[in-house]
Amino acid sequence: MTNAVPGLTTADARRLLARDGPNAIVDVSQHPVWRALKKLWAPVPWMLEAAILIQLGLGDYVEAGVVALLLLFNAALGYFQEGRAQATLDALKSRLALVASVRRDGNWVTMPAAQLVAGDVVKLSLGAVVGADVRLLGGSILLDQSMLTGESVPVESGAGVVAYAGALVRRGEAVAVVTATGERTKFGRTAELVRTASVESTQQKIVMRVVRNLAFFNGGVTVLLAGYALWLPMPGAEIVPLILVAVLSSIPVALPSMFTLAASVGARSLARQGVLPTSLSAVDEAAGIDILCADKTGTLTRNALAVTAIRPMPSFDAAHLLAFAALASSDGGQDPVDAAIRAAAKDTPVADLPQLVTFVPFDPAMKRSEAALRQVDGATIRVMKGAFAAIAGLAQPSPGALPMVEELEAKGFRVLAVAAGPANAMAMMGLIALSDPPRDDSAALVTELGGLGVRTVMVTGDAAKTAQAVAAMVGIAGPVWAQTPMPDDLQAEKYSIFAGVLPEDKYRLVKALQKDGHIVGMCGDGANDAPALRQAQMGIAVSTATDVAKSAAGIVLTEPGLGGIVAAIKEGRTTFQRILTYTLRSIIHKIVQVLFLAVGLAITGHAILTPTLMVLMMVTGDFLAMSSSTDNVRPSPKPNVWRIRNLTIAGIILGFADLLFCVASLAAGKFWLGLGTGALQTLVVVTLVFSGQAVFYVSRERRHLWSSRPGRWLIASSAADLTIITLLATNGVLMTALPIAIIGGVFGMAVILALTLDGVKFLLFQRLAIA
Repeated sequence: MTNAVPGLTTADARRLLARDGPNAIVDVSQHPVWRALKKLWAPVPWMLEAAILIQLGLGDYVEAGVVALLLLFNAALGYFQEGRAQATLDALKSRLALVASVRRDGNWVTMPAAQLVAGDVVKLSLGAVVGADVRLLGGSILLDQSMLTGESVPVESGAGVVAYAGALVRRGEAVAVVTATGERTKFGRTAELVRTASVESTQQKIVMRVVRNLAFFNGGVTVLLAGYALWLPMPGAEIVPLILVAVLSSIPVALPSMFTLAASVGARSLARQGVLPTSLSAVDEAAGIDILCADKTGTLTRNALAVTAIRPMPSFDAAHLLAFAALASSDGGQDPVDAAIRAAAKDTPVADLPQLVTFVPFDPAMKRSEAALRQVDGATIRVMKGAFAAIAGLAQPSPGALPMVEELEAKGFRVLAVAAGPANAMAMMGLIALSDPPRDDSAALVTELGGLGVRTVMVTGDAAKTAQAVAAMVGIAGPVWAQTPMPDDLQAEKYSIFAGVLPEDKYRLVKALQKDGHIVGMCGDGANDAPALRQAQMGIAVSTATDVAKSAAGIVLTEPGLGGIVAAIKEGRTTFQRILTYTLRSIIHKIVQVLFLAVGLAITGHAILTPTLMVLMMVTGDFLAMSSSTDNVRPSPKPNVWRIRNLTIAGIILGFADLLFCVASLAAGKFWLGLGTGALQTLVVVTLVFSGQAVFYVSRERRHLWSSRPGRWLIASSAADLTIITLLATNGVLMTALPIAIIGGVFGMAVILALTLDGVKFLLFQRLAIA
């Protein structure tokens, strides 16, 4: 058979290799320098860069250096979280066969799989990884393509069957012709989907919208501020620093870093629970997940065949049925069916077991394996195991067997029949049903996720009957979609089970759900899941997943079981609450600072803050406030949604209340205490810092501010912020000295402000559904 197929000549292969390229996935990695530069090209960096240029123009080199350090800090934190797409492609490459047995010039040679071309004749043997997409010409092999197609059981393959690159030969030997190489293979198309799959992160969208809203509001105020300064008129040497202060006060400088830091804290917490986030954005996204697409094979199930049901015929018992089936199974090897039967037989030992004489392995053409046995009395009998139709045709009639077969197959089980006896009078011993059973914790996971407001849907390459049977066992119920390819206009929300799907279909399903406004989690274990894992906001790879799946996912479960999924969602919601606190605090504080500049100009006729003081507050305020990334918060019982419009409304209302406090403090300093310009600027700094702390503690609680105890790092950072500013103000460092009595008075009024703001906030949050 093998000698009848000459294969290509070396010259033909060289020509085809030059035309089609090597049998490999193209490297499209982005240069690290370009990745780093992209971190400096976004709304927040733009504002910081503009501030640096203005400061350099004014000769304020120290202040410009400080702002530049803030800019680089933000960029560095984000830079090291990228590059996962390239890691996924590297894992895909590693799974492809390194060498292949190829027929060239009429001779069998071994060469790198990268040199395979369409038309090559290759030999597939036990343990080999298929190096390209091929069509079998002859021979018989047991082919495991589960990691690419989602089929939970290896399939018997003979002439005419198509096998895909990356599949594993479990048994037998065959000759095949290469039909596709490189990116044209099914594996290559999967890699391309992984490379192109992307979804804009919530962090990107939220930062953009916060900056946009602040830019519109504060930008308008800054224009009016500049116009009023020109009308006074103020000298140009004072107007430029005033505008610089307005620009600096508008920038939520640490907001991107806060997202990264809060997610890092969440990631460390998850690592202690056996959950490894490979992408920090996945921790953020976990808070909003409302649909989890769970792959069946290897995720909800164990990806290991096991005996599920035993149906002995009358006059036989289950123990002997399993024992005889085990004797007709290969001892060792990689056949999962035989391994499952032998494992089950060990649990029910039989004392009077016949002695094995000869064994004939499974024959795909005859669809059975068999053995000759010698009984205790010396008589020899045969035992056969295989497809029901094949065994029923060789055994004596058994009227009750067919209804049992139909019942078991309706549940999605694979059914084998066993017959034994003399060669001319074999009797049907019974039926053995096998399946890939659910994990022990799958049903509990689906139930708990439902309680958290997350709907679970099953996605599998297996047949609809098998999918429905497993879905019923884990608690997933609903309509089934079993057609491929999936149409672009599929109303995915209407279905709970997706069967017979291809890798491209899983990818399309995730995109369809995202298009309908859902935040999607995808849980899988194989290369066929990689594109969907990459596209989902939270891709989850189970502990037994391939390297391909793990590098495509944002979260990897490092311990057996699925409990880590629930842990990730709860930790994501905790992270969300911490970031929400900082975001609301930033909105309020930035609005107040710009408006206070305008009102202060109107009251005093000069700038109430210098660029140096503004940079000081950015460092001590914005960055120390990042301690909220470790704050003690309650996760939401339902998926979280960012409502930036409502947050902005709340920020403006609370900001105006805070502004009244700041203006009152400034007015008291000028008209009651009679402070000079320098002392008024110090008073403004103290007022903004103390009121900022009041706003911080009001913002951190969705209920009243005394409803929970703040985290110890948050308390420490507040103490540090207040102490630093108090020491600088009382000692006249970087600012005019101010009596401690005045500072103490501002502190007391800030406490009253916090209690007042808290009452307003409580009513606002209820009305605006901020939770």
